[in-house]
Amino acid sequence: MIKLVVGCDTIEDLLDWRRASATPGEPWLLRTRQTPKRAAEMLDGGSVYRVFRGNILCRQRILAVDTVGEGVNARCLVTLDEAVVRVAPTPRRAFQGWRYLEASDAPPDLDEEAFGELPPELARQLREVGAW
Repeated sequence: MIKLVVGCDTIEDLLDWRRASATPGEPWLLRTRQTPKRAAEMLDGGSVYRVFRGNILCRQRILAVDTVGEGVNARCLVTLDEAVVRVAPTPRRAFQGWRYLEASDAPPDLDEEAFGELPPELARQLREVGAW
């Protein structure tokens, strides 16, 4: 699954928001209007890939997909792993809601020990020139 991040420009902003808004012990929930039809596939090692300002920068493993409510009041809650895994910055145009992301199109995880903390803009430029 791929989803735009609204209100955060960086992964650090997202983590700061999580620390400020989460109740201790409360799972990290992603709320959506529609329950994915391919939820079973997503639970089998799937992740939510997050798009920040036109680039996929990180992912979180999907732990559960639950529908709450009924009829027009039904909503979907996607429970995410607390661990945020940085991925190779990959350009992605804006879209509404969420989309499925095929495994073959998913950016690879970054080896943070090899690269350390690179600014997202520098990482994007390195990918554009094929150096990363």
